[in-house]
Amino acid sequence: MRSLNNPYYRIVAIPGEGIGTEVVAASLKVLQQVAKLEEFILQVDYGWLGATALEKFGSDFPQATVELCNGSDGILFGAVTQGGLLELRKHYDFFCNLRPIRMVKSLVHKSSLKPEKVQGLDILIIRELVSGIYFGLAGRATDEKGAYGYHTMLYYDEEIRRIARQALQKAQQRRGLLTIAHKENALPNLPWTQLVQAEAINFPEVVVESMLVDNLAMQMVMNPQRFDVILAGNLFGDILSDIGGALVGSVGLLGSASLNADGFGLYEAIHGTAPDIAGKGIANPLGTLGACVLMLQQWGEVRAAQRIMAAQERVLAKGYRTADLYTQGSEILVNTEELIDLLLAEIDSKQNSEMGVFHESFR
Repeated sequence: MRSLNNPYYRIVAIPGEGIGTEVVAASLKVLQQVAKLEEFILQVDYGWLGATALEKFGSDFPQATVELCNGSDGILFGAVTQGGLLELRKHYDFFCNLRPIRMVKSLVHKSSLKPEKVQGLDILIIRELVSGIYFGLAGRATDEKGAYGYHTMLYYDEEIRRIARQALQKAQQRRGLLTIAHKENALPNLPWTQLVQAEAINFPEVVVESMLVDNLAMQMVMNPQRFDVILAGNLFGDILSDIGGALVGSVGLLGSASLNADGFGLYEAIHGTAPDIAGKGIANPLGTLGACVLMLQQWGEVRAAQRIMAAQERVLAKGYRTADLYTQGSEILVNTEELIDLLLAEIDSKQNSEMGVFHESFR
């Protein structure tokens, strides 16, 4: 929601569980600061999902949260162990999940690969998010052989076509290469390649290639720089995007945006609740902050997004590291709160206010 005279946005923050509560709270401090500097108003309401919602409302996806989210400008989400998140995605038809994988120059030696393999890395994974095996017919049953379980990977052709159009548009805006992740040798009734190529007729400047998902996973490790936009179904996209964490140095660096046809979005890091470090104040908030950057860009608040990205680049270049990125030596170990304080100081600095041209890596 925005007017020329009084820029105003209302978001719903859903911290969830585990480190979700910590990274959301940390990221909101940065969001409010850039809102102040860019002179727009940010109202934050709080919703519930998962175990905290179940305890309070008797449902992991309560109507109270739905009512808050309705009419908002975006949802900032932390993490839940299970329950509620799939229902939230389905309810608002957040079918288009954007997962950027970008190498920060000062972290190139944190990658699991040699620096020359990841220098300048900039991949965008587009994951279909509201269909496929996570939403197909599933259950437990028994027959003469005993007990068994089943999950069904169901995709309507139009569900593939609509995510294909989104991926083709993004590839057109970037370097013009779209790679389709599929498993058509074993799953021939899910013709991703054929359906995407049919949509690609309207995007003649985009080169479309299809690749078996197991080979694609190998190629992401062997030669990640060859990729631009990768299109995948729900299950494959879930798995492939976690490879991105190994490529850039930590899954804690990766954010995502999940959008519906109206441009309304859910913004979250791709990591989970991380119960082993929850409550210790050492979680890396940069994945959730990356999701906030995507939210700002979706609103058209490009300068605010650039302020955050520029501040992050400079703080990391100075050697500050959260625990997931830290190794002994010249690096400086900081906790969540300390990292946010450093980012806020950089955002307020004169250098940040004179950003100039900044690489728009989260396109």
